[in-house]
Amino acid sequence: MMNFQSCVDIKKEWDIVGARQLGRERAKAIGFGTVDQARIATAISELARNIYLYAGSGVICFETIDEIDRKGICIIAEDNGPGIHDISKVMEDGFSTSGGLGAGLPGVKRLMDQFDIVSDQEQGTKIRTVKWVPQRRF
Repeated sequence: MMNFQSCVDIKKEWDIVGARQLGRERAKAIGFGTVDQARIATAISELARNIYLYAGSGVICFETIDEIDRKGICIIAEDNGPGIHDISKVMEDGFSTSGGLGAGLPGVKRLMDQFDIVSDQEQGTKIRTVKWVPQRRF
């Protein structure tokens, strides 16, 4: 499988559902089991909701990673919003500016295998996260 990328624009609340569904379908096609599909879908929901709530609009992109010894899914959440003033603060468990549970970005980081965030007050935020298909042990 080659690196195939698809994106969902996040402009309205319903787009969160579309991104979640597409991500789950992609995860299933790559070979993730149902538990990991749910984890990935949850992470996508959180990322898309953050775009919708804090930036107003953005995009969630999915890329299949197919290396010699492993496969995975890369999810990129990108917006041109106001940026995150204090990344270390939003990465604290329990921190919420929207009155939510505060599972947000720390939850996404726990659900996925890799997590990188870059945020600029003038250029918005880009989060890149990866989940690898578990290696089968015989």
